[in-house]
Amino acid sequence: MHKGSCLCGKVKYEYRGEIGEVSMCHCKPCRSPDPCRWLRFGCWAARGYWLRSEDPTTIENNDMARKTLGSVFLAAALCHASAALALPDGEGRETVEAVCAACHGVNLIERSSGYSRDDWEYLTSTMIDLSGDAARQDEILDYLAEHFPPSDNRAATPADGPLRLQIEEWKVPTLGQRSRDPVEAPDGSIWWVGQWLDILGRLDPETSEMQEFDLPSGARPHSVNIGPDGAAWYTGNRNATMGRFDPDSGEISEYPMPEEAARDPHTAEFAADGTLWFSLQQSNMIGRLDPQTGEVQVVPSPRERSRPYGLKVAEDGTVWVSCNGANCLLRVDPETMEVSEIPLPEAGTTVRRLDIDADGIIWWVNSGLGRLGRYDPDTGDIQEWDSPSGPDSHPYAIAVFDGAVWYNESGVRPDMLVRFDPQTEDFQSWPIPSGPVYAGILRHMRTTLDGEALLIHQSGTNHIARVSVEDNGAAEAAE
Repeated sequence: MHKGSCLCGKVKYEYRGEIGEVSMCHCKPCRSPDPCRWLRFGCWAARGYWLRSEDPTTIENNDMARKTLGSVFLAAALCHASAALALPDGEGRETVEAVCAACHGVNLIERSSGYSRDDWEYLTSTMIDLSGDAARQDEILDYLAEHFPPSDNRAATPADGPLRLQIEEWKVPTLGQRSRDPVEAPDGSIWWVGQWLDILGRLDPETSEMQEFDLPSGARPHSVNIGPDGAAWYTGNRNATMGRFDPDSGEISEYPMPEEAARDPHTAEFAADGTLWFSLQQSNMIGRLDPQTGEVQVVPSPRERSRPYGLKVAEDGTVWVSCNGANCLLRVDPETMEVSEIPLPEAGTTVRRLDIDADGIIWWVNSGLGRLGRYDPDTGDIQEWDSPSGPDSHPYAIAVFDGAVWYNESGVRPDMLVRFDPQTEDFQSWPIPSGPVYAGILRHMRTTLDGEALLIHQSGTNHIARVSVEDNGAAEAAE
């Protein structure tokens, strides 16, 4: 028997029977009653389910309320209990399970590097507003500070060096949206998507003014690019569309996938001819969209379960795609869409993302083995270097910037921004901040249009940032 109740205990449920599929819904109606970003639900037979209340009038005459409350409470029993196994006993544990696990697994708390009470207060404030319930906020913060103080859990291995960085940060307005993939428009504005809340955002970095725009419910935008037409083009990762947002009119146009198997547009880039290329990770496909005609075409990867992920377009128009599920890179002929596989040498290699330098060299992160890789398409030569924080560092995003290769180590705490000099083969790294704390993961990064800065984010803390390298001479003079 499964038993549970709402947080106040006035409404209780019982269910006798086998639990079916457990899933999650992200649409706006489902998440509207709660500040968190998912409704988790399970499937069960109605005849085995009872809902009770101290005040029967609250539910007995409302069939929709019965069904809705039942799904929410059953979700809490099914999802939160299993997710909470990592949490130690103590006063406040149940509240932390109820509040934190409503949006993410509590294993993320256990895997964190821990924080002081003040830092936990700041960190939680980047996810959810608890200021309206001081008692609940104190209970959560006291528990977290006691059981998860600062530690060296999954500690990074910093690589020292001579360069200094300037990092400008902005916390986006709507909490819990998981802001990500900032990109610069020709007018200097910076756009991002809030994947969990179907948000498209625009920042004026000069004034710090931000605007947010609602995208179609359930789109779950994974990334955004600014097209030659000045529009913001996003990947509808959950509604199987590519989307176009007109910044002047606010009009949104959607371009659905041409076949049912193509369900999750992921990362996109424009080619010089205006074609928008994109990956479909779980669908194991690569696609292209002609903005002029609206035609969408998709082709499968030749490698099963290769999970096409990062994507870049070379100067000659060749499309390069990373394999997040296999030890390979993919090369796409821009005319025929023929996809060929470049095997990478070592089993266990998986590649989140890649970038291309001015000489046409492909740089990629070996996420599975904690390395940085280099591939020369002309000679077929492959080289790899161990990342400073080792095999569990899980390199993720990557960009060629400032004459070097930059990437991050998402598997360690803090998330480290790493610079690799191809000439000297030296590494230098810095922790990526979210205000006064270090938390979150960088999942994609790109340079500004003038090549003078790097745009990054920390999705878990709803921060986007701009990184530039300080002039060494000016920095020394200021000391």
